[in-house]
Amino acid sequence: MSFLLHRRQLLQTLAAGSLAMPGVRLFAAGADRPRFLLVFLRGGYDATNLLVPTGSSFYYEQRPRIAIARPGPVAAASGVPDPNAALPIDANWGLHPALRNSVYPLMQAGQARFIPFAGTEDLSRSHFETQDSIELGQPVGGSRDYNSGFLNRLAAELDAQQALSFTDQLPVAFRGPVRIANAALRETARPAVDAKNRALIASMYQGQALGASVEEGLALREELARDLSPDKMKAMTDAAGRNAIPAKGFELEARRIATLMRGRFSLGFIDIGGWDTHVNQGGATGTLANRFEEVGRGLAAISSELGPDLWRQTTVMVISEFGRTFRENGNRGTDHGHGSVYWLLGGGLASGSPVAGEQIPLTAKTLFQNRDYPVLNDYRAVLGGLWKRQFGLSDAALARVFPGVAPKDLQLV
Repeated sequence: MSFLLHRRQLLQTLAAGSLAMPGVRLFAAGADRPRFLLVFLRGGYDATNLLVPTGSSFYYEQRPRIAIARPGPVAAASGVPDPNAALPIDANWGLHPALRNSVYPLMQAGQARFIPFAGTEDLSRSHFETQDSIELGQPVGGSRDYNSGFLNRLAAELDAQQALSFTDQLPVAFRGPVRIANAALRETARPAVDAKNRALIASMYQGQALGASVEEGLALREELARDLSPDKMKAMTDAAGRNAIPAKGFELEARRIATLMRGRFSLGFIDIGGWDTHVNQGGATGTLANRFEEVGRGLAAISSELGPDLWRQTTVMVISEFGRTFRENGNRGTDHGHGSVYWLLGGGLASGSPVAGEQIPLTAKTLFQNRDYPVLNDYRAVLGGLWKRQFGLSDAALARVFPGVAPKDLQLV
């Protein structure tokens, strides 16, 4: 390793596969400290086939090839329900069958709820513009400050030193004046810098402005490497293999996230790509179903890794930049839409219907612009109401996080 490095190159070396963290101090999160994780599905996932409007005949008319069948009676021959039918929730809604063994049991235990007709007032239907709009959390239509993401503003109201983005690069949501660490979990378990090189790096910056940041970065890199060592990762993989399916993709990454949130971090962000299903997205099986199954396994893994006590202190919100068109297209897929469905999971959710928030019947007359779910539950208002209950934030604090938007208390926790 060469030590004739520019400062930026050095920080990138410390961050590579592990951590970029200018000036973040270290201490453990208390067991009773509320925890929040935002999971961003990038690409605009098809929420209509996730939370299935089984009570709407219009849904089945508009999706003749990709709709999820209504829950049916138990098959006489096998004694089990149709594996390709929606999992029953109530008279109006069902859940995609790919979540049968992961999120559905959590929902039945009162630990998962869904918020349809959710999203932003941004109407661009552009992936990047809408993702930025959501992550900034600023009034739509005004000038944008790309150095002020809503999670950074939340961290300023809470304890920023316990915030971590589980991503290769710091996302827009965490940008801002508060210093936030980010860790690329796919490579985190690589060995830390050895003692000799560590001492050399530290000596280079001793007494300089970056000295404290470099030392803290080295220390946290070492701790992450210990927490996510190959032995611990193998133990997690073996535990996940009880159902004979090896941990992979998001499930393994989710277990790593839970490990870190169990120990010190209580505010986190993770994004998952691959949701832009214009062609052959499938129905009960296929591309989209596989993605649902993978994410569902990961979310269930977070619950099991945290354990009952910490899971009761945790909420996980799953969002996307927008939903997709209510009607299927000519390629057995769906196109960019507007309103979406958000998922909320946690061991301390309030009792109530699994489907929360303002809702309307789904008919040709109620679609937004005759094509999409309308947005009836603004994501900023929903998150504000959640955080007011979970973190005890005041209306003044929430106004700093989401300026111009009043919190909407859906009594989620």
